[in-house]
Amino acid sequence: MSLIGRDPYAYMPELETPRLRLRKLTMRDARDVFAYSRDPEVARHVLWDAHRNIGESRAYIRYMQRKYRMGEAASWGIEWKASGRIIGTIGFMWIQFEHASAEVGYSLARDMWGQGIMTEALREVICYAFETLRLNRVEAIHEVDNPASGAVMRKCGMRYEGCLRQKLRNKGRYVDVDLYAILRSDPRPGAKPPR
Repeated sequence: MSLIGRDPYAYMPELETPRLRLRKLTMRDARDVFAYSRDPEVARHVLWDAHRNIGESRAYIRYMQRKYRMGEAASWGIEWKASGRIIGTIGFMWIQFEHASAEVGYSLARDMWGQGIMTEALREVICYAFETLRLNRVEAIHEVDNPASGAVMRKCGMRYEGCLRQKLRNKGRYVDVDLYAILRSDPRPGAKPPR
């Protein structure tokens, strides 16, 4: 479902945290996107393959830009404010306004792992989902053999809801995924005070 028409000014605004700027991707970001997307370890637990050339990164950015124009669920680029470099993406896989719910997904450059960056980004996106989009539920999944992603979800107040056996086919194999979710009424560690 398109977000255009609901409140176009609220759709995917630039979001900021102490270290990060979440913003729409532009073609100027292609080299940064390629730099982390070509890493097989970054692509290991997501549904896209490691990029083989910068053309694939440009195609991904064009795909996101179409989603921005159509007001569809999409991802922000995660910009490291200290350098201006795009180090990953975070955004909505889908949004269902009739049920006031959404799924969030993310990826991050390997050299930035283990610094609390994705926790910082995910907290901001959850805040946006509840306070601007007025959603009631935000969920996320991760492959069971990627426990670091589950740790990020728990740090943001998401609760484990179960294992979905062989839910996805990724890189030629069926994978089990763990489902986490947070409700508007749940406590949110590190959240900003309500506006």
